[in-house]
Amino acid sequence: MFPINRGRRLRQTPEIRSLVRETRLDPSELILPVFFDANIDEVKYTDSMPGVPTYPLSGYESITKDILDSGVSSVLVFGVPKKKDSVGSDAYSDDGVVQQAIRGLKGALKDGEELVVIADLCMCEYTDHGHCGVLRDDGDVDNDPTIELYGKIAVSQARAGADIIAPSGMMDGQIDAIRTALDMEGFENTPIMAYSAKYQSAYYGPFRDIANSAPSCQCHARKDRATYQMDPANRREALREIASDLDEGADIIMVKPAGPYLDIVREAADSFPVPICAYQVSGEYAMIKAAARNGWIDEKRIMMESLIGIKRAGADMIITYYAKDAAKVLRGE
Repeated sequence: MFPINRGRRLRQTPEIRSLVRETRLDPSELILPVFFDANIDEVKYTDSMPGVPTYPLSGYESITKDILDSGVSSVLVFGVPKKKDSVGSDAYSDDGVVQQAIRGLKGALKDGEELVVIADLCMCEYTDHGHCGVLRDDGDVDNDPTIELYGKIAVSQARAGADIIAPSGMMDGQIDAIRTALDMEGFENTPIMAYSAKYQSAYYGPFRDIANSAPSCQCHARKDRATYQMDPANRREALREIASDLDEGADIIMVKPAGPYLDIVREAADSFPVPICAYQVSGEYAMIKAAARNGWIDEKRIMMESLIGIKRAGADMIITYYAKDAAKVLRGE
């Protein structure tokens, strides 16, 4: 006796498979991280992040054209400053590297072109100790003075033209401090994308190479970020952090990294009726690249499978270094 129900009936042709497909990915849902370095005069590449450029503070017309031509319409901006100090002062300078890059990207757009520019808000790239805020005498980050500076950073980024502010420091009360600062300066319509569930992950290594943002070995500074980023073993805590950020005024919440934390993405999507972002981080990208270079995997298929898995888990948008490549695939190029 053959079964009445045969799952293969709906898998017979590409057209039928497409017709019944449950999860779809669109280029408009992909966000490309872009890096700018105030210390360089030409594009450079980092060995641990193959294919990911770091731009000088110039050439914005060609940068925006390349991004928009791929089908990507959103970027997340990071910067490496000329100087670092103990309080990350370049992060909140109106002439800081990210602020200059935001103005450059926005100014390069032609009539009718739109690029959503999201400003990463943190201090690790700007402090000489590599932590996400100002340090106490014991080497840990001093939470409350740090979030005051976050407010200043947010205002300077919004003033430069950022469409969305994305704080990643995982400080308690940071969303409230940023929302208050933005509102007081007339930026009440600027959304906040909160890195709400950001884990203390080993997957960030290549990013720290490209952004020069690893915690330093200064004798008074902690060697990791375990006191403010989340323990990878915790699930319920992520939901508490997300709920707290939403109560403080976050508009979009993020889970980072994406791939190893798909259960958190799914729970966030099921629990909170807000846009969910997931960050496919540098280590996830670099591992795919390394395996592909060795001929062990089909890079294009793995790229798309990993992204559709993140979307299927519940993400509404995905930050990925593969954004341009994936967008081209989705457009049939």
